[in-house]
Amino acid sequence: MSTLVPRPTATAEQLDAAAELLSGRSIAVLTGAGMSTDSGIPDYRGEGAPKRSPMTYQQFLSGPEFRQRYWAGSHLGWRAFDAARPNRGHYVLAELEAAGIVNGVITQNVDGLHLKAGSRHVVDLHGTVDLVRCLVCGQTYARESIADRIEAANPWLERPESVVINPDGDAEVVGVEDFTVPECTVCGGMLKPEVVFFGEFVPVEKFAEASALVQRADALLIAGSSLAVNSGVRLLDLARRRKLPVVLVNRGPTKGDAKADLKLDAGTSETLEALASRLAG
Repeated sequence: MSTLVPRPTATAEQLDAAAELLSGRSIAVLTGAGMSTDSGIPDYRGEGAPKRSPMTYQQFLSGPEFRQRYWAGSHLGWRAFDAARPNRGHYVLAELEAAGIVNGVITQNVDGLHLKAGSRHVVDLHGTVDLVRCLVCGQTYARESIADRIEAANPWLERPESVVINPDGDAEVVGVEDFTVPECTVCGGMLKPEVVFFGEFVPVEKFAEASALVQRADALLIAGSSLAVNSGVRLLDLARRRKLPVVLVNRGPTKGDAKADLKLDAGTSETLEALASRLAG
């Protein structure tokens, strides 16, 4: 019989120390996959996360069989994403922004939950699953319209109530040799969700927007990111060069632990809620 290991939580002393570093400052927030685990979306690198090799951008471009596999899994994953709801951590950040304490949220997530929670200034560093773009002519589509086309062209594709989804909106599927991949209705070109694949660069304008948020802030709060992706580390380094206080909240080690002024080994939802009560008090 297995024994559940208690999840780490921040102590009152740690929360007080974090509040002291952040209080009275305009805070830029960077969030990662750990932000959305309480909404039922898994983390790539968190404790217990299965080992997997996400499809790369090069594979997606290389052949129709890869696009069949990706679009089938992405469709099922998007349906699950679309049904996900913000957790308390998302709502807390929206409330802090409305109160003028947070100047915006930079997120590595593609699930759109910050916007659903009411955050107004969100930089989706790695894109969003809600939009689809043609790689040939640039035409964009709402994901819902593409989903309707996929289901009409693939009536055999089951839509289970529960699928195993990944943080990038993909799902594990097999037997997709007969899957019909959607094409651009304008030029017949290749369609791709507006997300940054593994092996693809963050758009220059997106990173510039994220950097501008950090430049305008007086502090940086990182929540739910292991900082394994280079774009997050670059934003942390920018904050350090500006000598901003940096508070990092994440379960388990991150690549930024040694650079942060304070690291809280704890979950995002409960920690942000406890921290918000101190900052707003």
